[in-house]
Amino acid sequence: MAQEYRLKDIPSLSSIHDFDKVESEVEGIEGGKVLVLRVGGQVHCLSPRCTHYGAPLKLGVVSPDGRLTCPWHGACFNIPTGDVEDAPAPNALNKFDVYERDGSVYIKGEESAIRFGQRDPVMKCNVSAPEKVVIVGGGSGTLGAIQALRELNYKGALTIITREPNLPLDRTKLSKALIPDAEKLQWRSKEWYDAASIDVVHDEVTSVDFGGKTVTTKSGKSYPYTKLILATGGIPRPLPLEGFKELGNIFLLRFITDVQEILKALGEKNKKVVVIGSSFIGMEVAVAMSKENDVTVVGQEKAPLERIMGEEVGRIFQRNLEKAGVKFKLATGVEKATPSSSDPSNVGAVHLKDGTVLPADLVVLGVGIKPATGFLEGNPAVQLEKDGSLRTDESFAVSGLGGDVFAIGDIATYPYHGPGADPEKGNPIRIEHWNVAQNAGRSVARTIVHSLSPARNQPLKPKAFIPIFWSSLGAQLRYCGTTTGGWDSLVLRGEPENAKFAAFYFKGDTTVAVATMGMDPLMTKCAELMRRRNMPDKKQIEEGVDILAIGVPEKVKM
Repeated sequence: MAQEYRLKDIPSLSSIHDFDKVESEVEGIEGGKVLVLRVGGQVHCLSPRCTHYGAPLKLGVVSPDGRLTCPWHGACFNIPTGDVEDAPAPNALNKFDVYERDGSVYIKGEESAIRFGQRDPVMKCNVSAPEKVVIVGGGSGTLGAIQALRELNYKGALTIITREPNLPLDRTKLSKALIPDAEKLQWRSKEWYDAASIDVVHDEVTSVDFGGKTVTTKSGKSYPYTKLILATGGIPRPLPLEGFKELGNIFLLRFITDVQEILKALGEKNKKVVVIGSSFIGMEVAVAMSKENDVTVVGQEKAPLERIMGEEVGRIFQRNLEKAGVKFKLATGVEKATPSSSDPSNVGAVHLKDGTVLPADLVVLGVGIKPATGFLEGNPAVQLEKDGSLRTDESFAVSGLGGDVFAIGDIATYPYHGPGADPEKGNPIRIEHWNVAQNAGRSVARTIVHSLSPARNQPLKPKAFIPIFWSSLGAQLRYCGTTTGGWDSLVLRGEPENAKFAAFYFKGDTTVAVATMGMDPLMTKCAELMRRRNMPDKKQIEEGVDILAIGVPEKVKM
């Protein structure tokens, strides 16, 4: 039952000005806290922590249109309701009545809601409509789609077909923490899927009949659909070199079963590990294994992530990992893998093109992925891009399929409307980020529900979002925007030598991406300014403009 509680740290509502955010203790609830904020002249009270990883929302960014964005990973909430606006938040915030009486500020709410600080936005659902949405894949895009469909009161059937043995999980923790227990990583329990009337089929899709609107699986079963969402993700690339196909203890990393096999091979401590690829995945794995093992990262670039982040920033990451004990062999390629003298069936060494031979008890490959669209090859109804992806419109609908088929995540090439892109048509782009996939899933859910509504004949403008990702590279990296379309200059601010910095990437005079370490909530503020086309240009950045002091405009610039 809801009760009244006094707030200890707020003397009056008038003390909170527009866009202020004040975290306050709740009298009578040990450890209980709430966040009080004002936007558009209205005072609101919400739970104080992001429902993703618990970031303090008092450090977040408030927008005039009633959005509150997490300072760490870009999760966004609707201030008037507490509902999820953008990934990767799994749950909504609790919302409380707030008012002033007799010289004190009070809230009204249930003690459990104040303590827990979040709520499942999806209510139980009984299927009562004829529509059938089928989602192929079990990753981040799928999570975004299923949750948003039920949030938006979609009452039709909902089926996930995934070749993974587990329910959708926090895949980011596979490389960052090498956690082998699926139940510790699953976003939702089986009971949640059952209550939401979501069927999960553990099978592999082998073909799609787009004309007949059916999906066929490896087990021979067929599933009809009215709307189809393709979210199959990526397949890690192997190395087509001598020894890498034949020898054991050489691993790719994509599924939880891969983590289990890697940990089994590690066994006891002090193993010699070679990670091939100085990518985000490769370096996260290296950090995760470096505490108890001898780890060497091999990369073709002069510095880790040089192509994406630049040599100067890549060196910061390298120094961070070296402090953790990781070694590097850069600016060289791999020639072959040779067997162990004690067990010829397993790898024993990796030979590099510069003549270096690295002893290896096991090898992890992090050399990129390709879109998992093999089941569509040769299908006359679709044409794959050169990289194997599917071209979509800005609503993620696959071209030429009548608006009934969508592609999201790693397999989608979609029009990007962020900084540096054509403001009208957007630039075709494919981005392999957890947040992008999940936000795309949420966008598709919105499109599907709109197509079933009485307002379906009225155009629905796709919701804009800026790509965001994060990585654990000895310190927490935050990144927004994209350099996929190229960049030609960089401005570095802060204390790079102490891994506390902001890197601004430019194409011409336009800021196309921002990377930060130890400077929250700068990345989040930049992402919101990018979304509203109000990000400072190169000259302003060079002159030292204070990003955090810039007001977020009420309207998006055209």
